[in-house]
Amino acid sequence: MITRPIRLSAGSRQPGEPAEPLIHRGYMKRIQFSLIALAISLTAFAGNEDYPIGARSAALGNASVSLSDLWSAHHNQAGLGFVRDISAGVSYENRFLLKEISVRGGAVALPIKAGTFGLCITNFGYSQYSENKYSLSFAKAFSSKFSAGIAMDYLSTKIAEGYGSRGSLVAEAGIIAKPIKGLSIGAHVFNPTRAKISAYDDERLPTIIRLGGDYLFSDKVRLAVEAQKDIKYKAEFKAGLEYLPVKELYLRIGISTNPTLSTFGFGLNLSNFKIDLSASYHQTLGISPQLGLSYSFKKAKKELHESEDVF
Repeated sequence: MITRPIRLSAGSRQPGEPAEPLIHRGYMKRIQFSLIALAISLTAFAGNEDYPIGARSAALGNASVSLSDLWSAHHNQAGLGFVRDISAGVSYENRFLLKEISVRGGAVALPIKAGTFGLCITNFGYSQYSENKYSLSFAKAFSSKFSAGIAMDYLSTKIAEGYGSRGSLVAEAGIIAKPIKGLSIGAHVFNPTRAKISAYDDERLPTIIRLGGDYLFSDKVRLAVEAQKDIKYKAEFKAGLEYLPVKELYLRIGISTNPTLSTFGFGLNLSNFKIDLSASYHQTLGISPQLGLSYSFKKAKKELHESEDVF
């Protein structure tokens, strides 16, 4: 391990002594911290960003506001209203191959007679800086064509070196409508009350509005599109295509703007168990792989491809 900088004079090195690297260990740490700060600044506008999770949606450019699956517990709680089975899953994204800005998540869906409860937990960061989200949601499908959902979140930010932590309560709400066969339309709002995170400079959590839809052209092809608007910044546009070449395999590609990302991935549907892999590419920061695992504890007797959204 390097404990001192290199001698600047070649003559000061003893014969046979190996030359030391030009960069001191302390400088390496500073460079690493600068890269982490750059990655955070280019991918999130403010603290406690509502970081997306789930490898399926990531492969579709995160055009997920109208999808109905386990990860609706995070993306649009209304989608839980169409989930028929008790399900649980975990997700891990290694952002730009930097473990310090990785995103971890887990979700549970519990259908009951009155509707579906959802629990979702996400974590971003590392020991020196981290953001956490704990979300409890409930959704109800009023018919096979309409569902609504709400969530209450607790968001916290922790900074080491004596800076402490701070938390806030945030609400979410969404709806999904299926006006015609094969078409789903979703709308969702995160933090409509503009919850305050700090009294200093009246710092508030972001308010994010999302609107989008997906269409099943056939039993093998789905197209999803979405627009997302943080009220303080430019809108983001997302699109993704999902293709089913064989019964158990799903291929996915997508794109999103602001920042521009190219995405791709695949999924394996092994009866009750699902494996999803995805990767997104940023032209400056590189690639971000993501893995998702989920399990349904009960299989419906009859699979309804459109309503259960098994894609």
